[in-house]
Amino acid sequence: MKPFDPRLIRYAKSARSYIALIAGLGFLTALLVIAQDVLIAWIISPVITDGMHLGQVIHLVWILAGVAVARALVMFVRESQAHKAATKTIVELRHQVLRKAMQLGPRWQARKGADTVTLLTRALDDLGPYFVNYLPQLVLTCTVTPAALAVMLWLDWLSAIVAVITIPLIPIFMILIGKLTQEASNRRLASMQQLGRELLDLISGLTTLKALGRERGPIREVRRLGDNYARTTMRTLSVAFLSGGVLEFLATLSVALVAVETGFRLVYGNIELAPALAVIMLAPEVYLPLREVGKQFHASSNGLAAAQSAFAVLEAPTPKEGTIPAPALEHTTIEASSLSVAARGMWAPKDLHFTLQPGSMSALVGPSGVGKSTTVMALLGLQQFERGQISLVHSGSTLALPNVDMDSWRQQITWVPQSPVLLPGTILENICDDAQRAHALCPDGVATGPLAKAAKATGFDKVVAQAEEGWATPIGQGGVGLSVGQRQRLALTRALLGKEQLVILDEPTAHLDAHLEAQVTAAVEELKAQGKTILLIAHRIPLLKLADQLIEVSSGKMTEADKDALANPVSGASSVPLEEYGFLDERAVEQK
Repeated sequence: MKPFDPRLIRYAKSARSYIALIAGLGFLTALLVIAQDVLIAWIISPVITDGMHLGQVIHLVWILAGVAVARALVMFVRESQAHKAATKTIVELRHQVLRKAMQLGPRWQARKGADTVTLLTRALDDLGPYFVNYLPQLVLTCTVTPAALAVMLWLDWLSAIVAVITIPLIPIFMILIGKLTQEASNRRLASMQQLGRELLDLISGLTTLKALGRERGPIREVRRLGDNYARTTMRTLSVAFLSGGVLEFLATLSVALVAVETGFRLVYGNIELAPALAVIMLAPEVYLPLREVGKQFHASSNGLAAAQSAFAVLEAPTPKEGTIPAPALEHTTIEASSLSVAARGMWAPKDLHFTLQPGSMSALVGPSGVGKSTTVMALLGLQQFERGQISLVHSGSTLALPNVDMDSWRQQITWVPQSPVLLPGTILENICDDAQRAHALCPDGVATGPLAKAAKATGFDKVVAQAEEGWATPIGQGGVGLSVGQRQRLALTRALLGKEQLVILDEPTAHLDAHLEAQVTAAVEELKAQGKTILLIAHRIPLLKLADQLIEVSSGKMTEADKDALANPVSGASSVPLEEYGFLDERAVEQK
């Protein structure tokens, strides 16, 4: 584990200004430390050796007082700015990791979501000690130690040689103990993430577990993981305390060697009192930053491990994004030609061709595992494709999707997945994210106009009628409080209300009985009547009958030449490990 990761400066602007500030303060601290020790020696020496009164050196005393005040002010500024920089950097990293997680798409989130939640909430907080305690000491090691050593060399070269010989002992032991600390910190972070995953799984499924009387098993598992996390944390702390003790012993021994050899030479008259006092007082200042940086590194290594986890997310490969604004989809034809996506040793889909005309309804059909959902991910810009192209044809001009600004593209799309994303809040808040529009559509808790029509079309009005607080009924994270079918109908109601031109539906009737399926099919037909461009994944006949065209999706095996081409891309292309290509279910791959 490096003491400082340059990526911290790249991803956090606040870290750049802070490091520049503490570098300047570190240089100033070095000057003040040396001035303080030399002034003390030059004040005490004439009083003892020449019998001067304190009044004769009072001007030096006042200068010493000024140096002490200046040193205190520098320390105050350094610590206050450290806390501010730590807070700003953590906020910046959280924002960037969250934005990157959104770019990586729902399939990456399904695999890494719980770990990312732990990283964003608890783990990155450990960067505080790294900024407040470790980085300032690292700067002082690079400024105070060499400056104090240079002054010692000027005052007494023999003492400087002793210091130079003993200084390497501290970094050597820091490296040896640091390897052990890195392993302990990584284990602690892994334990924290595992605990977070189990806890989130327990909370999300608590209602079902309670209904089945099976809640005690997961609770025991969470308790076991909590105890394991506590033990891991204590082991990390014990390593930190042990390393601190070792560094204290080495620093004390080194200072003692300098003091003893200087004292003997002072007794025998080989050195004067003033330089001897200055050297003895400067010796601790040479070793103190080294000792503190070692101690604080172990205390802040958890934060550095969390930062490296954040960098791993930020550097994960994402589909290419352009800067050209997306054209209006009301007058744009979407074309796919030879579209192929690599997924665990196979193409899914393979050589897919389709054309989506404005206002048309198309259905992706094919067995499970052939790449229908992957095709949707590629269309949304959430999945990179290795071959072929998706193009937008508007007013006679053709624009490749990778060259389009994804924000302007997605603003024109409504996507209803099999598991719709619902946030904690009321039913109405999950349908209308604009409070002003929500009030207009549902004054006094009674749906009117478009909302009432959309809810009736999807059958969601009956769900609201049965809810205790109607449209103001609260629901939990992920739609806790609603069944899977009810969540699906809520998402369809939201799609009917939306103004987006392209509507993508993934098995909208998968969790519904025959009666509700007929209602949802009618709602999809209403979407088509509105002139929306609809792309759906479906297996059921009623929905397929509504489609203007059926797009057959197929997969195919990947040749060894294909694998070599992906593992060794052409110059200028990004190299991505094969396991990162797609997220097909392994069972589907085996079936193929």
